[in-house]
Amino acid sequence: MLGVLDATGGRAMTVRATIGSPTAADLAEWLYAVAKHSDREAFVRLFEYFSPRLIAFFARAGLPREAAEEVTQEAMIAVWTKASLYDPANAGVATWIYTIARNARIDRLRREGRRTRVETEAVDDEEPLDASGEDFLLAGERDERIRLAVEALPPDQAAVVRMSFFADKPHSEIARDLGVPLGTVKSRLRLAMAKIRTAWEGES
Repeated sequence: MLGVLDATGGRAMTVRATIGSPTAADLAEWLYAVAKHSDREAFVRLFEYFSPRLIAFFARAGLPREAAEEVTQEAMIAVWTKASLYDPANAGVATWIYTIARNARIDRLRREGRRTRVETEAVDDEEPLDASGEDFLLAGERDERIRLAVEALPPDQAAVVRMSFFADKPHSEIARDLGVPLGTVKSRLRLAMAKIRTAWEGES
């Protein structure tokens, strides 16, 4: 269970941190309902879907579990308050929420002044995923096309994808487990995501 502050009433909503795999149309419909009607049920659905994915993302970026949960709550409250600003012509729902979440993480690090070397690198030097990578991470695409695309990757690239996205391991841990430099992990992941994106678009 994970609690999130209800920004409209100052009460804590407790929601399940699990949900199935909604379509992009479902996500857009829920966000539209939040934006136009302040629909709390739609917001809960968004929160249930995105919160575990954001927590996993923040954990990979080096935040402790408690901090990852807190930043996730801050990000999702921002989604509630900024829903009316979403423009589907500019980005998908997952990419838009990912951007809000990443900004919340950066703001927290700066606000707390906890800019150690690792955190500074995470904020300033982290190579952002391309749009397909964000969607792959946050939208939780696990259908047959993605599975086949991963299986078609060279073994070294498939390994880092599985360890990063499926096992929720940070890049530094992957590098240690595989016995390769951190830059090699990032390079393999970047190449793998480009191939997955190509395979995805080719079958769309």
